[in-house]
This record gives sequence, structure tokens and C-alpha cells, in this order.
Amino acid sequence: MDNMLEMYLYETNTLMEQLDELLIEAEKNATFTTNDVNEIFRIMHTIKGSSAMMEFSTLMEIAHHIEDLFFYIRENGMDSLDESHKNDLFNLMFQSTDALRVEVEKIENDEPLSTNIDQIIANINSFLEKISSSGDSSSDTPSKESNEAAASAPAADAQTIAVINQELAGCPNSSMPYFIRIHFEEGSGMENLRAFMTITALNEIDLQFEHYPEDVETNSETSETIIDHGFFIALATPEDVEKAVQVIKLQNSIHTYEVIENATVKGGQEASATSGQSAGQAAPVTSQAAPAASQAAPASQTAAAPASAGQPASAGQSAATPVAAHTGAPVKQSLISVNLSKLDSLVAIVGEIVITESMVTSSPDLQNLKLDNFMKSARQLRKLTDDLQDIAMSLRMVPLSGTFQKMNRIVRDMKKKLNKDVRLTLVGENTEVDKTVVDSIGDPIMHIVRNSMDHGVETTAEERIAAGKDPQAEIILSAAHTGSEVIISITDDGQGMDPDKILAKAERNGILTKPASDYSKKEILSLLMLPGFSTNEEVTEFSGRGVGMDVVKKNVESVGGTISITSELGKGSCTTLKIPLTMAITDGMEVSVGNSMFTIPIANIRQSFKPQKEEVILDASGNEIIKCLDAFYPIIRIHELYNIETDVTNIEDGILIWVETADKSYCLFVDELLGEQQVVVKPLSPFLGNFNIKNSGIGGCTILGDGNISLILDIGNLYAATQGLY
Repeated sequence: MDNMLEMYLYETNTLMEQLDELLIEAEKNATFTTNDVNEIFRIMHTIKGSSAMMEFSTLMEIAHHIEDLFFYIRENGMDSLDESHKNDLFNLMFQSTDALRVEVEKIENDEPLSTNIDQIIANINSFLEKISSSGDSSSDTPSKESNEAAASAPAADAQTIAVINQELAGCPNSSMPYFIRIHFEEGSGMENLRAFMTITALNEIDLQFEHYPEDVETNSETSETIIDHGFFIALATPEDVEKAVQVIKLQNSIHTYEVIENATVKGGQEASATSGQSAGQAAPVTSQAAPAASQAAPASQTAAAPASAGQPASAGQSAATPVAAHTGAPVKQSLISVNLSKLDSLVAIVGEIVITESMVTSSPDLQNLKLDNFMKSARQLRKLTDDLQDIAMSLRMVPLSGTFQKMNRIVRDMKKKLNKDVRLTLVGENTEVDKTVVDSIGDPIMHIVRNSMDHGVETTAEERIAAGKDPQAEIILSAAHTGSEVIISITDDGQGMDPDKILAKAERNGILTKPASDYSKKEILSLLMLPGFSTNEEVTEFSGRGVGMDVVKKNVESVGGTISITSELGKGSCTTLKIPLTMAITDGMEVSVGNSMFTIPIANIRQSFKPQKEEVILDASGNEIIKCLDAFYPIIRIHELYNIETDVTNIEDGILIWVETADKSYCLFVDELLGEQQVVVKPLSPFLGNFNIKNSGIGGCTILGDGNISLILDIGNLYAATQGLY
């Protein structure tokens, strides 16, 4: 049951995301296309069927009534709706999908489903009644229920089921002359449920058919029969075959289907296989049925006309022969969904392999020994370990598009409620980040977009015009790779933030730690991320700019990221998140300072060199700087920053490492380089957070090959720590 629930939630959430994207795009175009209507009908049909099997009656009821609505629209076309009806339809669909999503979240949180959904059902029925009466087509268009009644057919007898389960070999009798045999994707699970959903889809069209096995809805043991022999649809005419094929091509998880003619039923005369098929051969062709993780694409194959009866068959030919070979099917991509906990375990094991490999190759027992064969094997092992690590990491990488697309819905809803004209522009939404990181930054991005909409953008278009701006405001959500991190920025061209107002509010709240005149603009903006700070004078539905920003900062830092705010009064604001691509394994340079060892991420290192004393000069504040490539950079002495005892204090005796991250670039002074090494990042214990270690430039730790512990330096926070920003 747990596996079935997990699969149900995965498929339903995927379908809901597809539906949200479809609705947002359709609303921009001010109408639903024929494909949109068919797709919404299919999504609701799937949710209804799977929810019914899982006995989630609330979800089933909502989906069923939406399906009824779009059945009417599909039959009568969008032209039957006037403009006001179309606007009402969009609002109704967003309201309905929100109701579905609330119920799904309750299932995920193991909470009881709602017991009263009368209001949403009444809204759907009322709208359907309104468009039916205005279109005056209710009497001419058959209802879905009447179609289902017309499509019902008597159940096949046990003898026919037995014959069908033997793959129609020597079939002496059956009530229908044509069969469609369906094989679902291997390992898809719940084959009887998928068969039932196919039956339900066929019931929606004016079609007479039988199906084998006949008790898929109530008997889960039929899954084994379907896996072994396939699921069969029995049909009476070539026209019915064509209609059924069109429906089958739209179903999820169908791997192959084939049309088979039963010659015995066709007047007792045997028929030969068409399309040059040899006697008794099946002609299965992969139909374009995408897995649940992606939207089903329409297939390009068409069913050929069945062979005419009366053609002689060769001796020994089976009475049941293939009718059509479906050709020209697109190649279907093979996808599989994997539980994230399994990927976590895989990454953990790969990390231990990396550590063990390092321990073997750097063992003290092997020092000063000439072991050519061993070193050759060790190099090959390192290559394979690197490849294994890359594959394990890539399995966890997912695009940010899912998170970014959800912001379309946030902006759309707030535009309606705040009566603001705003467009959302997405840039770099295909940038890939670790799955854990994506899950952690969804809420922070939503908070920031809400704040930009609520308090960043001017209240009226007249205010923007008076300020010389486009009447339509713009929020840009962008993502880009820079080395080992991804930078996500949320920019608006609104009214910006007033540093004086922020500083005054902070002073009134008593949260300043030094005289107000000593605060720089960047420090003032960072006050917004203190707990409970807000420049908003009154609480709104969407909160004030600053409310929740402390939670945003905490979530971003929990995945090793940083957040910063820039703003120019009257021109807009920009919030920037810098997030590591992955937090598991990285290449690092080991350095020593006194008896301590540190790891500097290779991605942050530009150059290392031996400085000369005369190359180091002092700036106006008395701090050491050095010239590198025609520019001057500050020098940070690690032993002074962390109070480490060392004999290497003269600049000529140590090593300078030129590092950079985002907009910061400087030089670190260390005793010596110990060499490059692949390290597994281990997080620091939570209780160490009380000592503000992360803001002191320590990002984590790692275990070296010799068993020693090395602290991993956070290049961004390290520089900030020396500037007294924390």
C-alpha cells in the first residue's frame, strides 16, 4: 500500500504541475486550444481514476466534476463560450486546482481529507449549467453518462477469458471479431489500475467493447495476468478499432499495443495477416505513451484498415492474426523514478569510497616504495571513482524550471488581488541544481517574489508613469552557473527601499549594535533579514517586505548558500541567492597553518605564488594589499584570523593563494600547500551554530586519507568575517 500511495502522489503531483503550467499559458492567450481542452480532460480523467482506486473520494469527486465540465467544452468547442464565460472558466479552474492541491497535501501529511467540498462542486455545476443554458446545446449534445450507458457491453464468459489469456491461440469462439492487445511498461506497477483507467477512457466515447480480464477494477491479482499475456480490448468494427486506438495512444504507461483480427468470428472464414506479416506473428509497435513524470505526447502512428474477410489462409495458420502493423512511432525515452533516500544512500557510499581510496593511496606503509604497478592501478581506481561520483551526482541534479514555473501562479494570483500589472520573466530556468537544494529554496524564492509584488512594485500604473517607467512592472527571476555554485536573483523595477527608513525603524526597535552613522548601505539592507524586522506599517495578506526574511536566510544557509540584497530608491531592488550546486563531494586544496589543516575549494582558487616582501604594501587603513595582474587585492593571514600559533609569519616564508567568490577577490596567507585532494564535505554539528562558526568562514569539515580532520573554508564568509560584517 505504501508503494501504491507513493506512486499515486508522484503521478498526481506531476499532473498538477502540468495543469498549472497549461492554465497559466492558456490565460496569457485568453483561451483554451483544442489540445488544451483534451489535455485537461485527460489529466482530470487520470486523477479521477487513480483517486477512485485509492479511495480518495474527495479528489475523485472534484476531478469528476471538472472532467464533466470539459467533456461539455470538448463536445461544443470553446467558441460556445463568450469572453465573460472564458474569464470565469479560468478563475474556476485555478480555484479547483487549488482545492485539489490542498487535498493532496493532506494525503502527504497523513491528515484526513475534507468532508465538505459542496462549495467547489456547486461552483463547477453552476458554471456548467450557465454555459449549457446560454449555449442552448444541452438538448443536442449527449451527456457523458449517456455515452457511458451506450458504451456498456455484456461481460465475456469464462471460456473466452481463458482463450484470451492463452494469447488467442486457436481461438474457437468470441463475441467480437477484433482485439487490441495492450502491454504496459515493464515495472510500471498496478497494471490492473492502469487497465481500469484505459477502460474508463474508452467509456467516455461512443464505443461498444469488451475487455479481458474483466474484473481488473476489483481484483488486483489480474495484474499478473496482464503482465504475462497483456490486456485485451474486444471490438466489433474497424471503425471502433480506429476510435479505440486514438484513445489508447493518449494513455500513460502503455509500452506497446497491437490490433488482432479473429477470423473465426468473421463468418467462419479464415483471414491472412496483412502488411506482409507471417502467419500468427504479432506486430507490436511502441506507442508514444510517456511515463508519469512527463506529459504524454500524441503518437504519430495510425491503425491500418483490417484485412477483409474471405481471404484464404496458409495451412496451420492461427485463427487469430494481426490486423495492422503500426509504423513510424517516435522513439520513447525510458525514464524511472527513484526514491530520494536511495540516492542519498548512494551518494553517502560514494563518499566513503572516495575517503577509502584516498586512505589506501596515501597509506604511510607505501611511502618511499617504488610500486609502479600499484600506482598505475591507483590512477585507474581514481578515474573510476571520479566517474562514479559524477554519475551519482548527476542523478540528483534537477532543473530549476519546476520551482520557477510555480512563481507564475504566485504572480498571477497577486496581480488579480492587488490589481497590479506585472509580468514575470524567467531566465535560465533549465539550470540544474541538487534535488535537496531545489526543495530548500522553493519557499525562499516564493517569499521574495511575494514581497516584490506586494511592496516592491508601485501601487498604480500612474505612479510608474510619473516616475518615467513602463506602466507594466517587471519581475525577473534568473539563474546561472558560476563555477561550483548557482546564482539566483529576483529583480524588480519597483520603488526600491529607503535606507533611511530602514535604519530609523531598526533604531526604534533597538536592534542596532553600533551608532547609526557607522552603518553602510549594505549593512542597512542586511538588517531586513533580522528576525521580525519589517518596514511595513500594516500587516497584509501577503506580509510586508522583511517579514519572513530571517526564515528565508536560514533556509538558504541550511544548504550552504548566502543571500544579499541591493536596492536603489525609485529604481528597484534585487535579492541574490548564491547556492552550491551540490554539497557532497568537491575538489579541494589542502593547506597547513601551524599544526592545523584547512581545505580551500579548487573552484575558488585562481592562483598560488611565493610573494616578495617589497610587493606587499599598506592601504590607507593600514591593511596589507598586493598587486596581481594590474589590480590590488587585500591579504588575509589565516593564523591571525583564527589565532593559530605558527613559525611562518614573514610574508616571504609562506604561500599566498589568490581566491575569489562572486564579487569578492583576495589573497590568503598560509604556511604551505599540501596538495590537491578530492574531499567529502561533512556538515558541522548543529550545536556549533551557537558559536557563529559559519560566519567566521568555516563551511564544514572533511576526513583526509590519513584520518585527520580538515576544516573547509567558506571563501565568501571568510572575507566578510575579516571586514567585521558579522
